Amino acid sequence: MADLATLKSRLAEAEEALHLLMLGQQEVSVGYGDKQVAYSRADLPRLEAYVRNLEDQIARREGTGGRRPILVEF
Repeated sequence: MADLATLKSRLAEAEEALHLLMLGQQEVSVGYGDKQVAYSRADLPRLEAYVRNLEDQIARREGTGGRRPILVEF
């Protein structure tokens, strides 16, 4: 598993790629270690899921626990 600095670097790269796709760029590449993965607008859900996954991993590493359901009682 990657260290916190690596996860944050990957998150920044993935968020930038997502931003470029949202602005209309046709294709972007994101690095996974020594691999490059290309995303197009059709792959937005996959890229968004990758960003959420990285955010969750970072939150767990930082001790904030990541996403959890919020239960509301009335």
